[in-house]
Amino acid sequence: MRKINKIGSLILVLAMILTVLLSGCSQGSKPPANDQAAKPPAEEKIKVAFVYVGPVGDFGYTYAQDQGRKYLEANMKNVETTYLENIPETADAERTFTDLAQKGYNIIIGTSYGYMDYMVNVSKKFPKVVFEHCSGYKTTDNLGTYFNRDYQARYLTGMVAGKYTKTNILGFLAPFGTPEVIRNIDAFTLGAQSVNPKVQVKVVWTNSWNDPATEKTASNSLIDAGADVLAMHVDSPTFAQTAQDRGVLAVGHDSDMSKFAPNSILVGDVSNWGPYFVEVVKEVMNKTWKPIQYFGGIKDGGIIDITPFSAKVDKDFQATVTAKKQDIMAGKFEPFSGPIFDQSGNLKIKDGEKAPDSLLLSIDWFVKGVQGTIPKS
Repeated sequence: MRKINKIGSLILVLAMILTVLLSGCSQGSKPPANDQAAKPPAEEKIKVAFVYVGPVGDFGYTYAQDQGRKYLEANMKNVETTYLENIPETADAERTFTDLAQKGYNIIIGTSYGYMDYMVNVSKKFPKVVFEHCSGYKTTDNLGTYFNRDYQARYLTGMVAGKYTKTNILGFLAPFGTPEVIRNIDAFTLGAQSVNPKVQVKVVWTNSWNDPATEKTASNSLIDAGADVLAMHVDSPTFAQTAQDRGVLAVGHDSDMSKFAPNSILVGDVSNWGPYFVEVVKEVMNKTWKPIQYFGGIKDGGIIDITPFSAKVDKDFQATVTAKKQDIMAGKFEPFSGPIFDQSGNLKIKDGEKAPDSLLLSIDWFVKGVQGTIPKS
């Protein structure tokens, strides 16, 4: 009997041990620390590449775009960005876009007008990659465009220039005769003429987005021609520094340039691209992205705005400009509202009419009061 009891006891103990083991397994035992296969996979990052025509340190256009990239990184989790600067608007750009697509970037953003056709070509070869092009007008199934209505801010800064000129001659440094550049020269002129009908705007072409040496020479030539307020559509603050050295005034572009010429800069326009980049990434992640042509204005989250005024701009006139800005935001006023005449006196926009976006995005004529011819771009 003892022998039988001992065997029975042993069986009972083994059964209890087996029950505990089975119970532990049914509740889910913790895997060993080195069991990587059992861990949930890390969320895959969205890879975004930015291609710039100039250096990020130009403190103008490319600088503003790169501030948008940094905003994207700071405000979106699981986003990895990179950038390439000083990529020319040549076949080198197409090779660059191709290389980025082959390296697995989910979104590729080209920030210069001259990239347009190269991006169209590459987008067709990589249909799963999302492409965004700044300032262009061509789209494909996976290529959209974006830009801001900087001409609205240009009109406002033109008002300031028109108010504070004593010679009634404003100088404008321009790179190329693209619709974007022409549109901004025209808007600046219209704004200046709204407060000073005698204003003339002299244009000098630099044939480069970013060439400080040429910009300095061009600035001096405009000042020598009588301009006492300078504006530009190039990328560096050289024009404002030259203006300050020569004792004349200036208005900035793309970023707040007042720190480079505090005695010269009256006001400027500033671009804020970050919120748009965030929205694009969100749409790609949610699979709702579509190749639209985005054209945002002052009322659209500050994608374009004006900088704080210099102390040289009196408070009453600051209020006048701010009121016009509010009218733009409320849809009560648009800079390209008729009647508007071209240089030759031809009526281009009738009284009571507003220029449609199709005209603004393809404009190839100067308004009355601009002195200069438009080169072939």
